[in-house]
Amino acid sequence: MKNTKEKKLLDILEQKPIMPLFYEDDIQEAKHLVEECYEGGVRVIEFVNRGPNALSVFKELLKMKDTYPDLLLGVGTIKTKKQAKQFVKAGTDFVVTPFLSKKVGKVCIKNNVPWIPGCSTLTEMYTAHTFGASMVKAFPVSTLGGTKFIKNVLAPCPELKIMPSGGIQSTPEEINAYKDAGVYAIGLGSSLFKDKKNIQNLCKQLLMA
Repeated sequence: MKNTKEKKLLDILEQKPIMPLFYEDDIQEAKHLVEECYEGGVRVIEFVNRGPNALSVFKELLKMKDTYPDLLLGVGTIKTKKQAKQFVKAGTDFVVTPFLSKKVGKVCIKNNVPWIPGCSTLTEMYTAHTFGASMVKAFPVSTLGGTKFIKNVLAPCPELKIMPSGGIQSTPEEINAYKDAGVYAIGLGSSLFKDKKNIQNLCKQLLMA
């Protein structure tokens, strides 16, 4: 039986399968990016742990949930058990890793926090699935073969919930191609944030794709 946090995450992504991911050192700019994504219809956002102030900025972003109670805010690029514990303690809604780390997975599972590990082979994906991952992140999917890789993985293992990330273009055509391939959600990074003035509109377009 899925824990409540995992069920909530999966339910939201089933309806709104776009997950923006970004890092921003400036707190006000980070808040602005979250607001733009939220106003564009997104309800699940990944803040990546790629700077010395990531934890402090993330804690400030979590306060935005008072204003946006249906927002799920998680952390990405978690590579160690220590990092996982820090962000779980801070109140993250989910944890994303760039590779398969059972040590990080154990921290998440113990605390009932959804865990989305990065995987680049079917073996890694199924190992993560059986270990208790909420979803698996196909990363970096553009290098792995894009939609063809997704289809080839899901053919023998349709039970996997896959979120591709890494090199995906933020266009309706690309989003539809990955949806047709059978993904559960889609992680979008730099391509979504190229034009800071168009984030909200772009999110709306991609969610309607």
